[in-house]
Amino acid sequence: MSVDRLRTAPTRPRAALLALATGLALSGFAAAPMALAAPPAQAVGVDIPYETFTLPNGLRVVVHTDRKAPIVAVNIWYHVGSKDEPAGRSGFAHLFEHLMFQASENHDGEFFDPFKQVGVTDQNGTTNTDRTNYFQNVPTTALDMALWMESDRMGHLLGAVDQAALDEQRGVVQNEKRQGENQPYGQVWDKLTRALYPKGHPYHHGVIGSMNDLNAAALDDVKQWFRTWYGPNNAVLVLAGDIDVATARRKVAQYFGDIPAGPTMAQPAVDVAKRSADTRETMEDQVPQVRIYRAWNVAELGTTEIDHLQVLGSVLGGAKASRLDRRLLHDDRLVDNISAGAYGSQLGSNFVVMATVKQGVDPATVEKAIDEELERLITEGPSAEELERAKTSFRAGFVRGIERIGGFGGKADALAECTVYEGDPGCFRDSLANVAATTAEDVKAAGAKWLDVGSHTITVVPGARTPLAEEPAVTPAPFTPPAPDAKYTTTRSRIDRSTGVPKTASFPELKFPAQERATLSNGTQVILARRPEIPVVQLSYEFKGGYTADLGRTPGTASFTMNVLDEGAGGLGALDFADRVEALGASLGAGASLDGSNAYVSALKENLDPSLALFADMLRRPNFDQKEIDRIKATWIAGIAQEKARPSSVAMRVLPPLVYGAGHPYAIPFTGSGTEDAIAKLTRDELVAFHRDWVRPEGATLIVVGDTTLDEIVPMLERHFGDWRGTGAAPAAIEVAEVARPTAPRVFLIDQPGAVQANIFAAQVIPPTNDASSTRFDMVNTVIGGDFTARLNMNLREDKHWSYGARSSASGTLGQRPWMASAPVQIDKTAEAMAEVQRELTDFADGDRPATAAELARAQAIQTLSLPGAYETAWSVMSTIGGNVRFGRPDDYVFQRKAEIESMTVADLGGVATTIDPKALTWIVVGDLKQIEAPIRALELGEVQVLDADGQPVGR
Repeated sequence: MSVDRLRTAPTRPRAALLALATGLALSGFAAAPMALAAPPAQAVGVDIPYETFTLPNGLRVVVHTDRKAPIVAVNIWYHVGSKDEPAGRSGFAHLFEHLMFQASENHDGEFFDPFKQVGVTDQNGTTNTDRTNYFQNVPTTALDMALWMESDRMGHLLGAVDQAALDEQRGVVQNEKRQGENQPYGQVWDKLTRALYPKGHPYHHGVIGSMNDLNAAALDDVKQWFRTWYGPNNAVLVLAGDIDVATARRKVAQYFGDIPAGPTMAQPAVDVAKRSADTRETMEDQVPQVRIYRAWNVAELGTTEIDHLQVLGSVLGGAKASRLDRRLLHDDRLVDNISAGAYGSQLGSNFVVMATVKQGVDPATVEKAIDEELERLITEGPSAEELERAKTSFRAGFVRGIERIGGFGGKADALAECTVYEGDPGCFRDSLANVAATTAEDVKAAGAKWLDVGSHTITVVPGARTPLAEEPAVTPAPFTPPAPDAKYTTTRSRIDRSTGVPKTASFPELKFPAQERATLSNGTQVILARRPEIPVVQLSYEFKGGYTADLGRTPGTASFTMNVLDEGAGGLGALDFADRVEALGASLGAGASLDGSNAYVSALKENLDPSLALFADMLRRPNFDQKEIDRIKATWIAGIAQEKARPSSVAMRVLPPLVYGAGHPYAIPFTGSGTEDAIAKLTRDELVAFHRDWVRPEGATLIVVGDTTLDEIVPMLERHFGDWRGTGAAPAAIEVAEVARPTAPRVFLIDQPGAVQANIFAAQVIPPTNDASSTRFDMVNTVIGGDFTARLNMNLREDKHWSYGARSSASGTLGQRPWMASAPVQIDKTAEAMAEVQRELTDFADGDRPATAAELARAQAIQTLSLPGAYETAWSVMSTIGGNVRFGRPDDYVFQRKAEIESMTVADLGGVATTIDPKALTWIVVGDLKQIEAPIRALELGEVQVLDADGQPVGR
């Protein structure tokens, strides 16, 4: 449940498809001569076939059949967002999104509850300026339950919305607002929209609304809002997956057909609000470096121009070797990161350039360079090579995106979005065609028309964070919804809702791809899992030597080394290498974790062999150019400063040494980034040494998932990797010593002056992932804090509404695992929230409130019934196989674990309840000490000490 602040992500094939393409571009792959890459093979055609029908009450239904997994995506969009809120009622759309996750007239309890019992995946809801959506993937056999629940909250909600429910969700939403504003740069988007759109424009106010309006929301107002907007004639339902249109017709009519239509509400007229002059402002925030945001109001969704602007954005700053990256990041070294892109919306879109200015650089110099590059692109247009690379990147993103049926940005999202905004579920086809047909002249024309004048620039500078001022309160005019539209009719009810939610009597069996094996000449074991649904092949080369290998080395060496492997390889410079990757539509990179590292490539089937050639160069022949190392070190150090400015990441830096003790392999920032001093002195020789020692084929595993066979892939791998050999003896395995827990609880405070929330963390070590009790503990954690319906979240969010969400989790590690509970809470409830966390853990561990049979059953359902839908994507299969490799598990581990969970009893959970010792917790709280220190000390949870962002004691 969240606010979608940037509305639709870059480009019109919306959240689902080209948004993913843009995501790839923003993380970096772009331009240079096409001749650098092998000619691509014939492109494979891809699409999302669909059928549609409309019920007599106006509910539009779109059906897409995809039988690869026994699951159905249920995705419903209501055509109402913050743009539809009158003055004095800002935030109503998002508030109501939350209320609709509460009880309905025929279901008493959280909306999530029945879904958890059937193993739902990808369930959530979001609100933006233009729409509200709800989505979930359910086993095919649970489709009746899902449709019953969605139809009950559409047609039978208001009787369950009372003052208590309103007050609860109002508090949750207000904490969501605080949580966003408590982050570095967290107030920028609201300031941008206020400046870009005049008062009275539907986009002038933020989606989450003002505190004044949320506080003033009355029960009658909320009910009138529902009657106005949430009728079937203002909704689109998409069913995608293991379903056909005949089944969909019957079931949708059964559950939704008797719901009366609401009024037909007119949509606001398109109003791009193109501005006639440039404006600017400066704001202070608790940030480590200056950041520049420049935004223009541009053409709305559904126009060819927004597609052309997205291509412009990719060339300008949406790829790793884009023009802005080349000049400002690589050549002139003015910024630590930069991006550009178009963000589409119904009434008008935004084009945004964002630059994080390097320390010591004058922001005016950065702005001048941005202006020059934009003007040059508009005047000269992109080169043929730049244009082709941008188009290939978009198409590759589309191909990868259509693997998922639901969730954020799956096929169901694409179909719903097109239907809501354009009345055509297949509008993504037009956008793809527009992108494919875009010419240099189109890019020039779009830039000249929309990116000339009218920008608003916000420069965020380090300083004190001042809460964003509320605009003057407005008394809303009395509002009575129009009468329901008489042109719609209903069908006779076909269900008896008094019998409650339909029971799901059977569930699909877990299926996991068979794994085939081969061994390369270099000693690497190959594991193949075939997934032919989309023409993509993904590979992950798994190595030992993660952050733990930094022991005896400069901290941060492992992560830094792996992250610079793609910064030039095989003699190609960083930019030329990135050009080749993007030209092939590939995605490629490397990284490290606590106990290991890996390198990956995602390749279009048509370009598999040349993509593997680049992958091999990256692994075998990284350049480690000193100039690139120097550039990345500066950006890396700036990134560490950014980590220290964010409450959650500063805790992840400080916590590990406190839990594991100095000198332990895990006593390092869990971000893997090291320290500023360490990175500053890191040498090229150290990177080369780490690469020599740990990135070696002997004993490594290469996981392949996708549209290929062993007969096809092994010869390719032999050609590119078969003669690769490690140099010298492989280093000994890292010994991860066991550590003792503290003998008493400890509390550490980190000051965040002016914070409107405190971020609470409670942690301790537990047995390793391979311990015999590990799965039982995971079930215990599911009950305590590992799910939305777990005790911590139900207490702090749903009961107390002090937090937007409280969670607990344990990482997978070869040594003792770090277990952690966390909760961002409103600042005036910090001590009370800590007391509640302590009480919940104590009651569980001491046996005063052991796990109940109902909690066990829910946890079993969450952990097992979700499995048929959990392996929908090749990436999820690859990650699971990677975990099996890391922890030495058998191929059928997912089945063994499922059987173990299914056989568990409440007594089994009780046997590991004491794994958590509430008397040995290490607490970290990040917040405004002036407001939280005295109340926390008064709790007497343990010795209290104040630390700085480096974990060093602060004198008091």
